[in-house]
Amino acid sequence: MQPGDKINTDSAQQEIAMLRKRLADAQRMTALGELISTTTHEFNNVLMTIINYAKIGMRHKDEPTRDKSFEKILAAGHRAAKITNSVLGAARNRSNDFEPTDLERIIQETLVLLERELSKYRISLETQFDSVPLALVNPNQIQQVVLNLLINARQALSEGGLVIVKLSHDKAANMINLTVRDNGPGIPQAYLTRIFDPYFSTKDGPDETGKGGTGVGLATCRDIIEMHKGKIQVASTVGKGTAFTLKLPVATSSMTMTPKAPTFGIQVPTTPSADVA
Repeated sequence: MQPGDKINTDSAQQEIAMLRKRLADAQRMTALGELISTTTHEFNNVLMTIINYAKIGMRHKDEPTRDKSFEKILAAGHRAAKITNSVLGAARNRSNDFEPTDLERIIQETLVLLERELSKYRISLETQFDSVPLALVNPNQIQQVVLNLLINARQALSEGGLVIVKLSHDKAANMINLTVRDNGPGIPQAYLTRIFDPYFSTKDGPDETGKGGTGVGLATCRDIIEMHKGKIQVASTVGKGTAFTLKLPVATSSMTMTPKAPTFGIQVPTTPSADVA
């Protein structure tokens, strides 16, 4: 070993760490770009609903028609706020900090962004949320993982099917289990041992929505979960479907006393008249 080898090794390790960080940042920006792409058409549909019912309300002077128009406009406004807040939530706080986090909220925010896509492909969604404690995670990174798993499940179900999202508490291990399951064609056993390898993919390329096919997604998911001192597991049966389970650490009791609340960009006031169909 030459005198300069230690310095060179340290320099190489620093460069590798920097490149890893840049790759992670690029992947987060890609995930955010997919979120925006996913929600653009849905947001446009909301705007068209508002415009069309505003025109109806202006044309018709009778009270029942105007009341119905106002109700539809209000409902669409709430929907638009939910979409915008979910995108802002995904973009907020790009640090690597971990904090006590409500995983159900993370899932619900993500599902808002995918409602139109699931509906387009006639995919039913079922949620099974047990009462679970807060998890000690980075909210943005976990949302990135959940989004990836949900998109994969949607892509496995080309036309119709069922996606189940489940939360449960493994008290013995002091972990929270987050499972995304589909009843699609399943993954052959020969692929399961490689499913988390970088650049390995069972897909030919991106689908018509531009998602999937690079093999980066699940490898990144694994890295994120391992960084959280958690585990990601996959179980699949050909012809029956696939389930991915995230095992994430529970925040300690001292941490859960003052969890950091998310910061959203839009607040919609609620009134007694906001209960619309």
